[in-house]
Amino acid sequence: MGCTVRLSPGPLAPDAELRDFLQIVAGKGAIVNFVGVARPVSQAGLPLTGLYLDHYPGLTERTLAGIAASACALFPVEDVVIAHRCGLVEPEQPIVFVGAAAMHRRAAFLAADYLMDRLKTDAGFWKREDDASGSHWIEPTGHDRQDRERWSQPHAGN
Repeated sequence: MGCTVRLSPGPLAPDAELRDFLQIVAGKGAIVNFVGVARPVSQAGLPLTGLYLDHYPGLTERTLAGIAASACALFPVEDVVIAHRCGLVEPEQPIVFVGAAAMHRRAAFLAADYLMDRLKTDAGFWKREDDASGSHWIEPTGHDRQDRERWSQPHAGN
């Protein structure tokens, strides 16, 4: 079983991430991946000029590794990968790639869903939106927190 995390200040190439993941998990019955991109519009509804993901080096990587390890412990998966951007991300550019591989599809889907819910709320980033009105630090939404909370319930995600 493998739990891989990468944090990068440079561009994220989801096609390369998937290709690399597929080589690692050859022979598994189910492979699920997710790519998150920077929205083109800020929470205020204005065209986004950039999204800045600040982090504390070392701590953020440990947090990402903990999230990945938690998914590996909770679900019968063979491998998971999290590749996440930091720094300045332009609108519509990839921010995150998540992959989960398991012998059966449900475990892979649940693990990928869990990873994204945890990343949205617990990943250890400070997020700033830049738009025509200026720069604004943003927090996870109430919906993000609800999504995260459902995993604390018995039979979460089923």
